[in-house]
Amino acid sequence: MRLLASGLALLIAGCASTGTGMSQGAAEQAISQQTSTNETQQRAKVHTELGALYLENGRFAVAQDEARIAIGADPNYAPAYNLLGLVHMNLRENSAADEEFKKALQLAPNDPEINNNYGWFLCQTDRARQSVPHFLTAIKNPLYTTPAKAMTALGVCYVKLQDDVAAEDFLAKAVRVDPASAEARYWLADIYYRKGRYFEARRSLGELNKLIELTAETTWLALRVERRIGDREGEARYASQLRRKFQGSPEYQKLMQGQYE
Repeated sequence: MRLLASGLALLIAGCASTGTGMSQGAAEQAISQQTSTNETQQRAKVHTELGALYLENGRFAVAQDEARIAIGADPNYAPAYNLLGLVHMNLRENSAADEEFKKALQLAPNDPEINNNYGWFLCQTDRARQSVPHFLTAIKNPLYTTPAKAMTALGVCYVKLQDDVAAEDFLAKAVRVDPASAEARYWLADIYYRKGRYFEARRSLGELNKLIELTAETTWLALRVERRIGDREGEARYASQLRRKFQGSPEYQKLMQGQYE
């Protein structure tokens, strides 16, 4: 099961955020968004934020170095272990990633960002059922600034669990919270298609196409939707786009082989 966009889009939004200051109920606020209370914590925070930027740019070794510098400055700074977990996850070093995420959660068991990231890691390593409580911890936190990301990730994990009812529920919530959530709109369209709700799938893809450029995945799904609806002109249009833009894709190969399902 491929994702529409990089999995990082569902993960590191909060890692590089700027501190917003302590507020009432700050114990529930993501640590990465809290103001540092001393010099060592500030140093750890700065290096973790810098490492998150390197991670986003695919510079995993540098991101790892920055996380280790952060831990050297403050061994109790949970977001630094979270960053290490993300680095190992992207390097497919799953045992090491699991260890680092657990260290982060030991230090900050209710942190919504860390719970979201560990939930996604579990989902991607065939432990989708175990990921659910972590996503719910993030979603239920009223001070989590990006709940749509956790809702989308949980929706995708429910797709993996073949629970389309729960998946649709959380993906629809994600779209309501964040109408610009392209990932959620794609997976909603996928569910609608598989359930034979083709006009809803078409509508969801239409909204998606306003948000992002066409990809091989979205074009292929749109082609199959038009095929099911019986709109041969629309089907031909998307087939032409696959040929022109995505000839090297698995979706184009399926088109050439007539493997529509």
